[in-house]
Amino acid sequence: MNDFSGKTALVTGAAQGIGAACVAALAEAGVARLVLVDLDAAALDALTVPCEIVRLSGDVTDEALWTRVEDACGPLDLAVLNAGIAGTPALLADMTYADWRRVVSVNLDGLFLSLRSAMKLANRGAAMVLTASVAGVKAEPGTGPYGASKAAVLHLAKIAAKEGARRRIRVNAIAPGGVDTAIWDAVPMFTDLVAKHQGDRAGAMAEMASFATPMGRFQTAEEIAAQVLFLLSGAAGTITGTALVTDGGYSL
Repeated sequence: MNDFSGKTALVTGAAQGIGAACVAALAEAGVARLVLVDLDAAALDALTVPCEIVRLSGDVTDEALWTRVEDACGPLDLAVLNAGIAGTPALLADMTYADWRRVVSVNLDGLFLSLRSAMKLANRGAAMVLTASVAGVKAEPGTGPYGASKAAVLHLAKIAAKEGARRRIRVNAIAPGGVDTAIWDAVPMFTDLVAKHQGDRAGAMAEMASFATPMGRFQTAEEIAAQVLFLLSGAAGTITGTALVTDGGYSL
């Protein structure tokens, strides 16, 4: 069912991790045109796939970027709205307003701007997936702005799904738990674990996953991309306004 031949797809946060895996999976599934958005222009330029690519670098919180996207994109069939940041863990009582705004502005304001443009451009029957997180489902200390913004993403997907339903536009969210991507390399706890494993990143990741999820493993970005493509596909033709929690049992 993952045949997207002739379709145009928008992917934000496209240059690495889940976004880059979705780009590769969409191209493999036959997408004719990819409109890719990321802050990292060099990483965006490095992406190569066998279809037409429109690359737009910029900050998703910049409204002017979305004017450029709308001008460059044209009618849209698919969207993966994935751009986001994790921020620095801190308890609410210790957090600065600047740290709060930095995360919420990207994860929620940027998502609103992305979604607004995608809904404007969407063809009848379009499908979209918003990247949320299990942090928006399960509360953990130190995750205030990230968890709150991702919980908002889950609800925004429902609102967009209801608004788009008459045009058969489907909007769903995916809420991953731990995913083995480069984002961990900036987390002090993980870098300490890598040092403990004498530089063996894979060994450190396996140890962290072993106590972080009941299934004892994290997912790959490619696994998440496959789940995103299912939600975009005809096989999910009546699924809208829902969240696929994919976390190895962490939220149980």
